[in-house]
Parts: sequence; C-alpha cells; structure tokens
Amino acid sequence: MIKREMYMSRIRPFIGTELIKVMTGIRRCGKSVMLELIKQELIESGVNPSQFISINFEDMNCAHLQTAKALHEEITGRAAEINGKVYLFFDEIQEVKDWEKCVNSLRVTLDCDIYITGSNAKLLSGELATYLGGRYVEFVIYPFSFAEFMELYHTIEPNAQIQRCFQKYLLSGGMPYLANIRYADEPSRQYLHDLFNSVQLKDIVKRNKIRDVDLLERIIAYVMANVGNTFSATSLAKFLKNEQRTVAPETILNYIKYCCDAFLLYQVKREDLQGKQILASNEKYYIADHGIREAVFGGNMRDINLVLENMVCLELLRRGYEVTVGRSGDKEIDFVCNKRGEKLYVQVAYLLASDETVAREFGAYDNIRDNYPKYVVSLDEFDMSRNGIKHRNIRDFLLAKEWN
Repeated sequence: MIKREMYMSRIRPFIGTELIKVMTGIRRCGKSVMLELIKQELIESGVNPSQFISINFEDMNCAHLQTAKALHEEITGRAAEINGKVYLFFDEIQEVKDWEKCVNSLRVTLDCDIYITGSNAKLLSGELATYLGGRYVEFVIYPFSFAEFMELYHTIEPNAQIQRCFQKYLLSGGMPYLANIRYADEPSRQYLHDLFNSVQLKDIVKRNKIRDVDLLERIIAYVMANVGNTFSATSLAKFLKNEQRTVAPETILNYIKYCCDAFLLYQVKREDLQGKQILASNEKYYIADHGIREAVFGGNMRDINLVLENMVCLELLRRGYEVTVGRSGDKEIDFVCNKRGEKLYVQVAYLLASDETVAREFGAYDNIRDNYPKYVVSLDEFDMSRNGIKHRNIRDFLLAKEWN
C-alpha cells in the first residue's frame, strides 16, 4: 500500500473534525485504500480500532443496509456499544437510497467522524448540498500519477530505468490493482477492459437508465479516440449520421455528461485569454486513465501526442489546478492552469523534431505578456528552453515536486 501523501496531506487537517470527508473518483482508483490509510493514521494517533464502523455497500452482505432507515438503525445500534468517538467509514455510499438523510442525522446525533466514498460526481449535487450544505469537504481521487506508478513498479522490477517505467505507464496507465497482477500485459488488459465495462454498466447505464447502450458505446469510442481534440456535439452528430444513427446534439451532450459524472471523462473548457471569458462550445475531453484507453481501443503508441496531453492534464488536475484550454488570437495553448492565484501555462508536444514544430509550440505564447511560468513539455531529451519559456522532458515534468 503506497502512502499517497498528496491526498493525505489534504485530508489530514480535517481528520477528527465534524465535517464529512467525501472521496470521489472513478471506480477502482484507490478510494477504499484511502480509507485504510486514514484508519492507519487514526490508530497511530491512539484511536482504538474498536471505535471504527466500516461498511462497503458493494458487498452483498450489506445489501439489507441500502436504505437510509436500515443503515441508521444499524449504525445507532452499533455506536451505542462503543466508548468514545465513533469513526464511520462508508464505501460506495451511492448504493444507499437517501443516504444523505442518514449521514446528516448521524452527524447531528452521534459523537462521530465520518468518511465516505462514491463513484459519482452527482453525489454532491442537489439533495446532498441541501442536507449537508457547508458541512462536507470533497477530495477527488485519481488513478496513480507517474511518480506513484514508479514507486509501485519498482517493487516488481527494482532496476527498471525511468524510460522503461514511462513506456510501461504509457500503455498500462495508473490503476492501482495492476500491481497485484505484476503489470503482466494480457491480464492487465483484461482487468482494465472489465473495469471499463463495469463503469459503463453500473455507473453510467444503470444509474442514468440509458436504453440505447449501442449509442453510448459509439459516443464513448469517438471521444476516447479524440481525447484532447476540440469537440463539438454537432460534428459528432454528423459523424453518427454517416453511420446511419440519427441523434440530437443534446442527447450526445447528456451521454457525455453521464460519463463525466462517473469520472470516466473530464471536461476542460476553452477560455479566451484576451476577452477573459469562458467559451461556450468546443471543449476538450480527457480520459481518467489512459491505460483504459489502450485496453479498450488500443493505439496509445500511435496517438502518443494525444496520450501525453492526457497524462499532463490529469497531473494538473491531480495537483489541484483548475484547467482550461487557452485561446489567444488565432493560437491555442493546451493548458492554462490556476490554483489560488498561482498560474502557469503548459504546451504539450510529442517531439520538437523540426523548426516548424519548435516555432509553433513556443510561438503559442507570443501574445501572452504576463510573467507567469510558461512550459513546453515533450519527449525530447535536450533542453530547448528559449525566450523565458521553459522546455522540460515530460517524464521530468510529471515527476517534479513543484513547477515554478
């Protein structure tokens, strides 16, 4: 179990407080392990494990607790036998009907510290916001970063060079369980394929009562093939029409939103850097784990420029940046990143192999006159920094403790 200190350092200040700690993210990205890490810290700080009540709602043995009333009765009964503060750990809470009423009631009536996980972004919208307004903190958990992947991969292949690790990461992605099957190619592909099917069926089709599964599959395939390309529902509707499927752009956008709610995809909006406004159309989408893309559709090596961009986008999100695609005149900047007033710009390229590529990637910053850090990252080994714009090898960029 690796420590995932990036998340623990954010969660730690809230341990022991009355705020409900909510961890969300794609299925199997390591949310349950985060609960175990929190328990470890509590035990180290002197809390007796007998004060813990843990329930995983995907366990069939807990099926009878999938209503707010049943869960409330179970917890209050068990809490009555515990001396001192009660620590509640609820895994995949979205399986419980009206769970927010139960959790809010427990928060009010018990001396307790509550941690919950869920695989759906809508967990914290609407109803929950009403019941728990201002009483929870959310932490989005992502699949492994390259640094976390390397830490684990070195337990299997201790002498693997950074280039070897990166090549493996490019194809396998960052799903934690792959270490259990030692990153073997065929079992990894099988696992990621089954995981994708599970997300699609449980978190997208069933949750949103989708009838036209074939259409959903086509839309996901199209978006995955085009990660990092600007996207319009109208152009996808035309593409589907050529395949004898007539579908309204609104339906396409709804289906993609369901994929974002299940944390399969992340939407990055476009921003006009001169007019300082968010543009209404042609967002970009990135997949939560590029290993899933390779397992389900293949082509990560062929589309390496898109996959590198996907990696960088997820790393920026993982580190807590708000990310947009920047437009400045007729030029586009891959990522404009903000975090509490701290700002940086990132261009991603595969290789700066020609003068034209160098001019294009560095030239994207021509109209930007501020002094925030500007990066071009690529797989090149030589430093090509110029005009105050920093060039970094993508592996070094992903492993850097901080960017400045």
